[in-house]
Amino acid sequence: MSEKRSIIKDKSFDFAVRTIRLFQYLTETKKEYILSKQLLRSGTAIGALVREAQNAESTKDFIHKLGIAQKECDESIYWLELLKETEYLNEKEFESINHEAIELLKMLRSAIITSKKNL
Repeated sequence: MSEKRSIIKDKSFDFAVRTIRLFQYLTETKKEYILSKQLLRSGTAIGALVREAQNAESTKDFIHKLGIAQKECDESIYWLELLKETEYLNEKEFESINHEAIELLKMLRSAIITSKKNL
């Protein structure tokens, strides 16, 4: 399980970096400030919550923090979908980061399910 947490930690950090870069692109190039700010908040929260989960006081606390990270990840996917539908992101830009977000969401869900089974 600890190896999986490390992978989630790395992937959530990488996703946060991509989110920050996308925010910079959207604000500087596309002059979009509202949706991108929402994405920035939710996309960077995932990694912070994963870090918090690694220092959880109990397995229940670990599951709770990963559950919040899962919600933030799903919210990030929502903002990405909106950015695509409103043509701030083209199909290629969207697919790349959306794929990463979905992969991260699946990993978080898997870690939560495994942790619940081990309670």
